[in-house]
Amino acid sequence: MKFYPKALIFDLNGTMVDDMEFHNKAWQSMLNKLGASLSYEEVKKQMYGKNDELLVRVFGEGYFTQKRMDEISIEKEEIYQADFLPHLKLINGLDKILQVASEAKIPMAIGSAAIPFNINYVLNGLNIGKYFSAVVSANDVKISKPNPETFIKCAEKMGINPKDCLVFEDAPKGAEAAKNADMPCIVLNTTHADEDFDMYDNVIKVVKDYNDPIFNLLARNLTFSE
Repeated sequence: MKFYPKALIFDLNGTMVDDMEFHNKAWQSMLNKLGASLSYEEVKKQMYGKNDELLVRVFGEGYFTQKRMDEISIEKEEIYQADFLPHLKLINGLDKILQVASEAKIPMAIGSAAIPFNINYVLNGLNIGKYFSAVVSANDVKISKPNPETFIKCAEKMGINPKDCLVFEDAPKGAEAAKNADMPCIVLNTTHADEDFDMYDNVIKVVKDYNDPIFNLLARNLTFSE
């Protein structure tokens, strides 16, 4: 890997914590309660972008008021948080990457379609908020991934040129958003098969976790970034 990143941008769910199964189950429970009888696999296909966007995809535009969608969003996240809490931990090896980048004074950001309620749940629950100089949530963008707005705003907040940022993602739409932002990407295969990312030429590698050998090279490159 010849890339010397000047900043790191992390997606959250499925990228920093392996929790997408819990989100899927929480959404299935919530959607069934609301009257949409969807299977686990059907829910999984709908589960991308903002919570509001998911509800519109399933029920149609105007079915819920914005106030009601906000209430549903919080209720769903409360189900997820309660179920995932006993399993809340960073994906293996990520703690080392955060420490190395911090010591090398490499700025880091979170760029996620999650609402602040969920982002804070992870940051506070794992006491890792200190590592991130910027957070861009669902509330901060008009259009979700694969639109590059999330990652572009992360770069702007850190004061770094987008092409000098390295993105970590777990979803094809996230990898596409990174490509649209002119950013290289490393993918965690916690949620999708490796071949789902074959079309994205900005993907450096698809890995199981942060103990992959590529991160030894990344750690050295971070140390020597200018």
